[in-house]
Amino acid sequence: MAALRDWLNCVFAGRPAWMNALMVFCAFMAFVYVPWDFFVKPVAEDQEVWLGVMFTGAAAKFGEPLHWAIYAAGAHGFYRKSHWMWPWASIYVFSVAIGMGIWPVVYHGGAVGLGVGVLGFVLFALLAVLLWRAQPHFSAHRASLRDRYPGWALVTGGSGGIGEYFARALAAEGISCVLCARREPLLEALADEVRRAEGVEVRVVVADLASAEGVEHLLAAVADLPISILVNNAGFGAAGAFVETDGDRLNAMVALHCGAPVALSHALLPAMRERGNGALLFTGSIAGRQAVPLHGLYAASKAFQLLFGESLHVELRGSGIDVLVVEPGVTDTEFQKLAGERPLRGEPPARVVAAALDALGRQSSLIPGWWDWLRANAAARLVPRRVAAFVARDVFQRRLL
Repeated sequence: MAALRDWLNCVFAGRPAWMNALMVFCAFMAFVYVPWDFFVKPVAEDQEVWLGVMFTGAAAKFGEPLHWAIYAAGAHGFYRKSHWMWPWASIYVFSVAIGMGIWPVVYHGGAVGLGVGVLGFVLFALLAVLLWRAQPHFSAHRASLRDRYPGWALVTGGSGGIGEYFARALAAEGISCVLCARREPLLEALADEVRRAEGVEVRVVVADLASAEGVEHLLAAVADLPISILVNNAGFGAAGAFVETDGDRLNAMVALHCGAPVALSHALLPAMRERGNGALLFTGSIAGRQAVPLHGLYAASKAFQLLFGESLHVELRGSGIDVLVVEPGVTDTEFQKLAGERPLRGEPPARVVAAALDALGRQSSLIPGWWDWLRANAAARLVPRRVAAFVARDVFQRRLL
């Protein structure tokens, strides 16, 4: 029961009780009642009311997908406290109030119909007023990253790709950065550009985090800095059959994707916890959601990051430290070329980073982009794991160079 209580406290945190009740109602309507109404209830028995006008039969069925979309958007909007909920939630509820006032009077009539109509209108109008006054809960404004996590950011794999854009985005927030990677010329060029553009301090550390010595070198290089944000981003892919891939490359992948994040997190988290604030990010992948033949070890290492990050999210709850695993799909970086695959057009890395920083402090994991989210969740919920693995094999077989 304690686990359920803690989970519910996490889900319902930051909203008044009446708003949580609305969120639960919207979720019930979206996932239980409307699907039952649409797929199970006979057409002849179906009824829908819009602005006080009763629709029956096929006309009612036709309107149910829109009702479902409204309830689903409401559940999501209340959960995420999305800024677009104001004023649209209040406007929609007021339209319901109008319908609740008209419908009993027109279709039932008499004193009872009038009384029910007045009562329905008043109750829903009051709810619309509550939602109108709840604008602060849906405000797009949040404290800046610099205010939430005062100190320095450490970005591994910061010489290119997603890591480069993490560095740019954090620097744009006024956060000084430590950039770590193996390619010194690229690191220095990015550091100079960020210093000039954003006016922040940037420290460059050249290290190979696939080795214990590289991790120790990095930790020694930041020992004098208050690291408040750790972005475990360094990584690489190796497309091809497992038995035909170089063993040293495989061992380096495990060390870089698993060993380095563990060592860095273990070394830097105590100081964050002592200060009472901090952020820990992992650049995972949707590949970590399922078996991926020809990328088997990569997928397994990303699954490790996902489970490790989500576990730390719960362990560190209440400490002021936020943990997020961002799981992008195909991204417009050099990753595919270096992994030995044909380049595909994907999500811009700047968009991935923006989504990750927006989700930080709100949730434990994020799949940026609705298409990638749909693919990852459809594979897990609609397709047997074994079938999904064979499909993935065929997809990646076609991508190999």
